[in-house]
Amino acid sequence: MKESGEKKNSACYCINLRRAANAVTKYYDRQLREGGLTLNQYSLLINLSRLQPASVTALAGAVKLERTTVTRNLRPLFDMGLIEDASAEGERDRRMRLTPSGSVRIEESKKRWSRAQRKIEETLGPDSLESLMKNLMTLEELI
Repeated sequence: MKESGEKKNSACYCINLRRAANAVTKYYDRQLREGGLTLNQYSLLINLSRLQPASVTALAGAVKLERTTVTRNLRPLFDMGLIEDASAEGERDRRMRLTPSGSVRIEESKKRWSRAQRKIEETLGPDSLESLMKNLMTLEELI
């Protein structure tokens, strides 16, 4: 429990990165909420729009998430009618595509996502943002 309003970093780099990632995700989620999406849902829709029709495996590879995580996150998009099953009869790896409603939702949400992007850019400034992006790509190479 914090004894004052002061924020303290952990000695653990991973914890600090996770805290920052959680804060940024919550910020994007707040921006996208009015359009009825979360950042994860928006990301899946954008990537599906580029790949469609796409299997769950292909989509998971594109967003660099576990297949089971992608499957779990796709369920609400099916329920909202934003994506549909485009699998051939008997196909093992389900293929999906956007519905017309899904395409509309992407277009409506792009403005909100762009607003969030601009805020991040303004907050960090171009030099810090460029450095951050390079460092994040370097860290992804650890695995």
